[in-house]
Amino acid sequence: MKKIISLIIISVFVANSTGCGTILHPERKGQVDGRIDPSIAVLDGIGLLFFLIPGVIAFAVDFSNGTIYLPGTQGSLDMNSGVREIHFEGKLDVQKLQDILERETGKEVKVTAPEAYAIKAKSLEEAKIRVAVSNKVLDVMVAAK
Repeated sequence: MKKIISLIIISVFVANSTGCGTILHPERKGQVDGRIDPSIAVLDGIGLLFFLIPGVIAFAVDFSNGTIYLPGTQGSLDMNSGVREIHFEGKLDVQKLQDILERETGKEVKVTAPEAYAIKAKSLEEAKIRVAVSNKVLDVMVAAK
């Protein structure tokens, strides 16, 4: 009888510690913002009410995975804001980058200025994510193909 009770308690802790949103909506993983899904919050809250530590873990897991957020409610994250793909030929050096940026923005650009920085992205999608998540908005991201 002790083994059965122990097994039930362990399975409740394991199920509760993974997070309700992670179990019920794995397709939501990776969301970074949005409105909280009340049903997931209530389920995590029930876990918090009955089992303090697993309930806290369930909330932490759901928030870190992004599964607690309702899909399509990411109002603050614009994945296309400030990102354009520009193709060029040859090797990219500082002067060529500065010329491309000046031509594309119509403004004088100093890529060697102390506040300027560059991020190398492996794909256009990665560049969009980095720009969207970054606190600094870039006017143009140059991606070499």
